[in-house]
Amino acid sequence: MHTADAATRTEPTRTGGHAATEELHQIKERILLGPDAAATERQHAKGKLTPHERIALLLDKGSFTEIEALRRHRATGFGLEDNTPHTDGVITGWGTVEGRTVFVYAHDFRIFGGALGEAHATKIHKIMDMAVAAGAPLVSLNDGAGARIQEGVCALAGYGGIFRRNTHASGVIPQISVMLGPCAGGAAYSPALTDFVFAVRDIAQMFITGPDVVKTVTGEEITHNGLGGADVHGATSGVAHFVYDDEETCLAEVRYLISMLPANNSELPPHAATDDPGDRRCPALLEVVPADGNHSYDIRTVIEDIVDDGDHMEVHAAWAPNIVCTLARLDGRTVGIVANQPASMAGVLDIKASEKGARFVQFCDAFNIPLVTLVDVPGFLPGVDQEHEGIIRRGAKLLYAYCNATVPRVSVVLRKAYGGAYIVMDSRSIGADIALAWPTNEIAVMGAEGAANVVFRRQIAAADDPEAMRAQKIDEYRRHLVHPYYAAERGLIDDVIDPADTRVRLIDALAMLAAKDAPLPRRKHGTPPQ
Repeated sequence: MHTADAATRTEPTRTGGHAATEELHQIKERILLGPDAAATERQHAKGKLTPHERIALLLDKGSFTEIEALRRHRATGFGLEDNTPHTDGVITGWGTVEGRTVFVYAHDFRIFGGALGEAHATKIHKIMDMAVAAGAPLVSLNDGAGARIQEGVCALAGYGGIFRRNTHASGVIPQISVMLGPCAGGAAYSPALTDFVFAVRDIAQMFITGPDVVKTVTGEEITHNGLGGADVHGATSGVAHFVYDDEETCLAEVRYLISMLPANNSELPPHAATDDPGDRRCPALLEVVPADGNHSYDIRTVIEDIVDDGDHMEVHAAWAPNIVCTLARLDGRTVGIVANQPASMAGVLDIKASEKGARFVQFCDAFNIPLVTLVDVPGFLPGVDQEHEGIIRRGAKLLYAYCNATVPRVSVVLRKAYGGAYIVMDSRSIGADIALAWPTNEIAVMGAEGAANVVFRRQIAAADDPEAMRAQKIDEYRRHLVHPYYAAERGLIDDVIDPADTRVRLIDALAMLAAKDAPLPRRKHGTPPQ
């Protein structure tokens, strides 16, 4: 084969394919920069990043592959035919988080305010379908003004397609919504259908009807943040699971959450290497939890002592704080922890706590995440408001979620476990695989004081010294029915353990249950209490 001498070679003429390729690169560069520099400056002036900047923070460096960047809308009327920017206001594609595939779409507020039109919606539909087909998580970076009014019903139909796909993907792939701007009207229902909602303070707002409409209809005056800001949804409505001060921290935490989750419902969560020994004892727990059930403590201190490196990711930290739901690792394996919080409302179960716990249990069960339940519950919250607002049907949500869960389930009673709340908190009778208890446990229909007042009320009333008789009967009831070994003697507790051994015993039990197979009866789906 003849090789031409280097001196005789000539540079190819930059025509044909070269010119076309150069034009392509120029178009792609303009798309990356956005519609114009002024629009980008306005975005930054609001304290917000551009969609490509956000995606760069979310995904591993250099891993993003964008699709349909050249897409334009075909709508006409109201001047739309003269304004047809590439991307149509949404960036779609995929990349990796710690080497694992993740699909993403991000609204571009610089184009039509991120409003959704037909082409915009079609791009989102496509990336959602791809995520389900590939069996990989989907992250939406939300910063849009809702439906594109100029496109009328076509925009509304686009939302319908998103909602349907959110629902069909539920329990199949993890779906994470990140609120980085406005999300109004029907657009707010897509994040509500996903597994987790992250929100950034000051720049994120979600509401069905905005402040102007509220004022017109009800006369109430309120700001955008006061109506639907991140803290409102994090602490009051419960719509937002995680709230952060800035986009960088928020997106770093999204990455961390993804690292703990399986890619889809047919996989187990990824195992992470840890230097925290599986046989590490936790002697500090003996001092953390007071033996006296009337004294408070923070259950998160217990969780931090038990889990790997003290690291966990609490869900809904500011909403229904009387129950803690958090993701952590034990010996490198992801677990979901549900725990009563004595530091808030004495750890009672109420409507919000029941709904919070139920949703978390259902998520963990859908994605093969074992459940650990730490029990210290004095009962359900009494009150007219609770009864009238449906504590029976809404409290039953947590009961239904546990009874329906087929993942490995281990419960530990730390102190109080009274009445129906004990049953609901993953007791042996509703299917816990392993039920453990500390020697400070009190498992009973109710506390000894209340029980004595009911069971022995006649003797107490007839006594010469009612208070002395009451004290005697309280002690009698406690010795016979509330002592730490009563439940264990009847097989309702598998073992009473040294609190210092809690981490070791949990890891051992979950390792034994790793291959658990407990299929439910065949059915289309259950009908959980609403």
